[in-house]
Amino acid sequence: MASLKEIKGRIDSTKKMKQITKAMEMVSASKLNRAEENAKSFVPYSEKMQEVVGSIARNNTDAEHPMLEQREVKKTGYLVITSDRGLAGAYNSSVLRNVYQTIMDRHSSEDEYAVIVIGRVGYEFFQHRNVPIAKSILGLADQPDFADIKELASETVQLYLDEEVDELNMYYNHYVSAISQQVTSKKLLPLTDLETGSTSTSQYEYEPNQEDILEVLLPQYAESLIYGALLDGKASEHAARMTAMRSASDNANDIIDDLSLSYNRARQAAITQEITEIISGVAALE
Repeated sequence: MASLKEIKGRIDSTKKMKQITKAMEMVSASKLNRAEENAKSFVPYSEKMQEVVGSIARNNTDAEHPMLEQREVKKTGYLVITSDRGLAGAYNSSVLRNVYQTIMDRHSSEDEYAVIVIGRVGYEFFQHRNVPIAKSILGLADQPDFADIKELASETVQLYLDEEVDELNMYYNHYVSAISQQVTSKKLLPLTDLETGSTSTSQYEYEPNQEDILEVLLPQYAESLIYGALLDGKASEHAARMTAMRSASDNANDIIDDLSLSYNRARQAAITQEITEIISGVAALE
């Protein structure tokens, strides 16, 4: 049995750890509120952009653009969104496991795929497994602006336009609620799903013409999808970290209770042992 001093030391260290996890939980909760607001406020913009692009594509059957055309898939790109830090439960491992298994199942050669990574955890994961990383961005802010990923988003879309990849898929954690995040895979390019399900009868006048507008809007729309997924992923990250830290605090309470019980038992045993020794000593003197 551990000594009283050792048990007391473990209790003190666990209490200090609990203070840290509790503080991290509160910080993540604060960040989650803003991240959730950012993700929700971006949805109307994304939906309106999709409506306009979809309207042009539907009404102009002669409109042609590489981003709308499916071609033979010789090389696939995977855009993976992870965090720069751990301590977020299964947030990173679930999406990385999903995309890595997909790559292993679909491809037999490194020439058949390329990975674009957002987040240090994902970058180190693929680097450790010698997976080819075409582009990456690390150290994003907890509340990123579009300008922070503009270059990466533009270069990612350009990979498709330059036919360096023939299909581009996104993998990220979709924010469902503070206690639920869902691993999501979405085909980013080519843009084959432009139906919004909206019953809007808005009429648009395009100038100079629909083809020129489509040339500008389609890359912007694809880039906005990447940014929207990033905002969604950030909300999921903060929610996952908040939940993980709350669970860690609860586990610390359980450990403290168990250690306190062991401490009291050890202390009682020590007192009993001292009393027995005193009684034995008195009996020996008689």
